[in-house]
Formats: sequence, C-alpha cells, structure tokens
Amino acid sequence: MYKLIAVAALVASASWGTADLAVAAGTPAPAGAHAYIGYPNDGQVVPANKPFRVWFGLRYMGVAPKGVKFPNTGHHHLLIDTDLPPPDQEIPSDRNHLHFGAGETETMLQLPPGKHTLQLLMGDYMHVPHDPPVYSKKITVIAR
Repeated sequence: MYKLIAVAALVASASWGTADLAVAAGTPAPAGAHAYIGYPNDGQVVPANKPFRVWFGLRYMGVAPKGVKFPNTGHHHLLIDTDLPPPDQEIPSDRNHLHFGAGETETMLQLPPGKHTLQLLMGDYMHVPHDPPVYSKKITVIAR
C-alpha cells in the first residue's frame, strides 16, 4: 500500500464521494500546455518504504485549487502504477489516483519495494481532465 505524506492531499482526496460521473468535454486547455515530473527522474532509484519528494512541473498553464473556475488553470493528480483515466470522466480518487486539490506542486510519497510508474494529469475545477488532456510522460522509479 502507498503512503502519502502530504496531509492536505489526503484531506482533499477524502472530500470527494462522487466517482464515475460522466460529463461532457472537459475545460479547454491552453495551447501547448504540458505537465512534467521534475523529480524524481525516469529510472531513478528511490528509497523503499521511506518518504521521497515528488515535484510537479507545469508549463503554459496555472495552478488553482479545486472548485476555482479560472481560465487556463487546473490542479495536479498523481497517477501511481496506473494508466490515464477516461478523458470525459471525473478523475478517480484512490491509492492510484492522488488528488492535489489545494493547488500543491509537490508531495512526499512512500512506495513499497519494486518498480513503479508515476504520471501527472491535470484536472479542471471539477476534477475532469482538460480538453485536450494535459499530462506528463509516464516515468518509472525503482523503490529499493
């Protein structure tokens, strides 16, 4: 099981009881917007069962908390060991889809030993991916 150290993210994740709501297209994304993981790097070894920092990057777009409807903004979701969710539905909130609805741009993460994937996905004010979706490259880290 994964342990998230950022308390604000846990509180934000717990506040969503509405999963699997189908919606129309997401909020428009600004041209050229993209997310990236600034740290750790792809292929990097991280400590198993110990917290390590994950830093979120974003270009050509701003960060705003959940519920704030402001043009060209959204908030981060960290996907762990999973693929991108459907682009026309609310992003799930579970141990594989961590929400950062307070506008966080980094967190402390703890993973069990083994190979893991990390990917960022931006969500709009209602936790729906933008149109087109704004996401990072999927990276692999090895917890050892």
